Amino acid sequence: MQHEQKYLIGRQPILNRDEQVCAYELLFRSAQSLTTAMVNDASQATASVILNTLSGFGVQQILGKHRGFINLELDILMSDSLELLPKQMVVLELLETLEVTPQLIERCRELQAAGFVLALDDHAFSPAYEELYQLVEIVKVDLMATPVDGLGPTIERYRDYPFKLLAEKVETKQEFLKCLDLGFEYFQGYYFAKPAVIEKKKIDEGGAALLRLMRQLMDDAEIEEIEKTFRSSPGLTYKLLLLVNSVSFSGLQKIQTVRHAISMLGRAQIKRWVQLALFASDDSHALENPLVDLAAVRAGFMEQLAQHCPQLRGNSEAPDQAFMTGILSLLESIYAIPMDQIAHELNLSDEVRQALIDRSGIFGRFLALAEALEQADFVNAATLLGEMAIPYQTVMEAQVKAYGWQQGME
Repeated sequence: MQHEQKYLIGRQPILNRDEQVCAYELLFRSAQSLTTAMVNDASQATASVILNTLSGFGVQQILGKHRGFINLELDILMSDSLELLPKQMVVLELLETLEVTPQLIERCRELQAAGFVLALDDHAFSPAYEELYQLVEIVKVDLMATPVDGLGPTIERYRDYPFKLLAEKVETKQEFLKCLDLGFEYFQGYYFAKPAVIEKKKIDEGGAALLRLMRQLMDDAEIEEIEKTFRSSPGLTYKLLLLVNSVSFSGLQKIQTVRHAISMLGRAQIKRWVQLALFASDDSHALENPLVDLAAVRAGFMEQLAQHCPQLRGNSEAPDQAFMTGILSLLESIYAIPMDQIAHELNLSDEVRQALIDRSGIFGRFLALAEALEQADFVNAATLLGEMAIPYQTVMEAQVKAYGWQQGME
């Protein structure tokens, strides 16, 4: 990828009915479009942006084993270069602004025959789409445009067609449950990271043990001491080994004990896995848990930024602190425990504490940047980058490394 091409990527999880990550929507924005009057132009990305990004970094690294939904304007849709995309890994989203013409329908037939999966973005029912309804596999319904309580009649109209429904901008657990009842198959939105206060768990014995472990690992405690903490919580040991073993170790034997895990992975990696275990559910799909995914990507992205930020040069502890900030910033989503208390129990540095409490300091700005990119708020992200003098290329490389976190955790 050429150095002067500057882009930002937004990658938003798409969940299935079991609330596991099953795909991502990829959003691209070039630096140029952020600094000109084109900010509101629908053409957010050209074919060359998409192709350069996906080929320059490797779609596998950005998506892992999941599919990527990509928004397409008419010019990209009609372009031959589309055939360069890996059809088994992408879903082509037709924007709602596209006019339904015989040429568009013919092109969609060609793409479907070539093996591409097609989706309609932000869609509202219209008889004009009759032929497309037979071709697309997924229709996205925007809950901001059509609140869930008024969706009944629309869903009835869709029942005659073969496509599946995806609810977009799902903001609350209640909306998710209503969409589930209506028969939606897929869900997009950060409701899973913003549970209602009443749903938050008191920090249980396992969670308390994890916080204790994090403190021990930060303080370079002896292995015997770490093992003793694990032994005090069998559930915690199970959760950690489940997570560690769910990543392939190139065909090596399963990791059976904590001591085995530490000797195989080393302390630094165990520290990473312990931090992620705070978010994992107790089942074999722990890595598909959207909160584990979000926490790992956010923390990994911030760690990468800390390694390349001019202000932190020479500070060997900065990447660790940045990773920790990213992980802990999501902890309040799950546990009914104030951030001040977490900061106190873990004896966090002032920089990390300030970042978590009011997004101040360099780690706070990393955190604000990570959050902006998660929400595809590219304008705010570009402003933060300008303030920190971090090049777009660095950010993209940090994002892609963070997106490949499962490979990186081995």
